[in-house]
Amino acid sequence: MIAPDLPDLFGLPKSVSLAADFAELQAALDGRMGLAAMPVGGGDMTVLGNWSTGIAWSTIKVPLALAALRRDRELRDVAEAAITYSDNDAAQQLWNSLGTDEEAADAVQAILHEAGDDYTDVGMRHTRLATLGSDDLLSFGATDWTLTDQARFAAKLPCLPRASSVISLMSEITPSQSWGLGHLFGAEFKGGWGPDDDTGMYTVRQFGLIPTLAGPVAVALAAEPASGTFEDATDMMDRMALLLGEHLPELRGGLCGQ
Repeated sequence: MIAPDLPDLFGLPKSVSLAADFAELQAALDGRMGLAAMPVGGGDMTVLGNWSTGIAWSTIKVPLALAALRRDRELRDVAEAAITYSDNDAAQQLWNSLGTDEEAADAVQAILHEAGDDYTDVGMRHTRLATLGSDDLLSFGATDWTLTDQARFAAKLPCLPRASSVISLMSEITPSQSWGLGHLFGAEFKGGWGPDDDTGMYTVRQFGLIPTLAGPVAVALAAEPASGTFEDATDMMDRMALLLGEHLPELRGGLCGQ
């Protein structure tokens, strides 16, 4: 006698993988989306979706804040404004505290290199978007940052000296910006968003740390809806984050030094 399939017996869905569920979600949504995840401390990376790289927008404020706080601890209130409610004037103050544009870019890039991201080139005046002088885009926000490099940075962030002060701010994001990873208990994260300069279509992205019993998982995700609206982009981020939360047991967490 063959035992019954209990999930079917009780009307519950069968357990499927994160990759399978992600592919199903992506097929149901109109637009591009991507996700990268790996254990804190390093390890195998999971990469899903058809969005892989783009402008960092305000997510670059995390390494910027760390670089500035290492230079001057008195800037903590400024860093709090830049991270918790993504204040651009505060971020510009952090940038200016690092010296000239060239010196500031070097300081932020050094943080990325320290975390194992050897490829990201921190944007300043050499980017086309930055030279336009748009009020919506600070020069350092024009940095191109791949999801995989961002997840790699997030995986090493807790292991960097003095990073705890920045990570603590990532747990205090204002409710209006707590879409996506903000729906997951204990998440520490930072989002970024903005319209393409030519099309006006929004891309929204986010990265952070999600707690598990084995240690945190570093995650980076992004969404670019076909509609181009911010609202549809954050809805896609919500759906991806909730799906991720359902499959956290599949993703191995980790600790620094492992």
